[in-house]
Amino acid sequence: MTHFLSKRIAGAKPAATREMTRLGNELARAGRSIISLAQGEPDFDTPMHVREAGKAAIDAGKTRYTDVPGTRELTEAIIRKFRRDNGLVYQQNEITIGVGSKQVLYNALQATLDAGDEVIVPTPAWVSYMDMVTLAEGLPVVLRCGAEQGFKVTPQQLERTITPRTKWLMLNSPSNPSGAVYSRDELVALGEVLLRHPHVWFMSDDIYEKILYTGLPFPTMAAVLPALASRCLTINGVSKAFAMTGWRCGYGAGPAELIRGINLVQGQSVSHTSSVSQAAAVAALDGPMDFLGPFVEAYRRRRDLVVAAMKAIDGIECSVPDGAFYVFPGCKALLGGKIDSDTNLCMYFLEHAGVATVPGSAFELPGHFRISYAASDAELAEGMRRITAACAALR
Repeated sequence: MTHFLSKRIAGAKPAATREMTRLGNELARAGRSIISLAQGEPDFDTPMHVREAGKAAIDAGKTRYTDVPGTRELTEAIIRKFRRDNGLVYQQNEITIGVGSKQVLYNALQATLDAGDEVIVPTPAWVSYMDMVTLAEGLPVVLRCGAEQGFKVTPQQLERTITPRTKWLMLNSPSNPSGAVYSRDELVALGEVLLRHPHVWFMSDDIYEKILYTGLPFPTMAAVLPALASRCLTINGVSKAFAMTGWRCGYGAGPAELIRGINLVQGQSVSHTSSVSQAAAVAALDGPMDFLGPFVEAYRRRRDLVVAAMKAIDGIECSVPDGAFYVFPGCKALLGGKIDSDTNLCMYFLEHAGVATVPGSAFELPGHFRISYAASDAELAEGMRRITAACAALR
């Protein structure tokens, strides 16, 4: 019944990260030894005090509908978080809470895009950005930013790309898939371009804010360039830092009129995220953060293990990421013959080495592949051994 589907949905595709994970799971069910390094999900358990808050919410009967924008308790915790961590001050009507940060992104695009509006997406970028724009009948404008520029967009590139139809610039820092982190000065330089184009808004996806290795304070656009704050939507959530992916609770902050539009979309789709998850998120944002240091140090150790393994492979280039929990090696020198694309290389790793990775073309930067190091040290060591052997066999 494909002919029955709308043109916009017919043009969308499943997220490649999920697809590679699914293929790996199929092989595992068939008895193969598969190491999955495709999914961007912490392997740590949700901190105990957060789990206990979720259980307490159930026992207290907090299992009913909440307001569409979220509970007052969580909204106030988010306001405190932005003030404490980012120096940003928001009011109740400037906060929205969604079913993960992903839904806040989706709602914002649905609420603001008309057919043909352009959204600038510097790539490599998270696999869902482009399809989210397309589903809102917008036009994703892919702006490729290679390893030679640190996988980051320059002000000159941005200036050349803006047109009268441009509505948003979407930016994720620390980045999925590259781990690149924009410095304060780099954000200010991009923001100054946007100040010259008052019709363009900035969408800041800060979901990996706490997974940072630079030793510097985390910069977000609304804080580093207050003159642009009235055109910023700042998005975050509890999934990555607090190992709460399945709880599905994200949030956004921005001008009240934009938030009203986002909540209109949400009210006609999911209504609100889980009341129990919202109670747990209050404990996450307001509670102790002592677990974060060990989390980040474990990720740093795993990052160094993976980067060292990639650098030792002839034909692979690999930079050291400053944040998130991914590496994004370049593999162009390995491509040729039957393995003529990054997609085929990732399938080769999966079928012949039993390691699930994600091709760079899924992130709109071919010639690379993504490894998630949000896995155990043992899995990563064995995965690197398998990939090394598979690359050697190619040559």
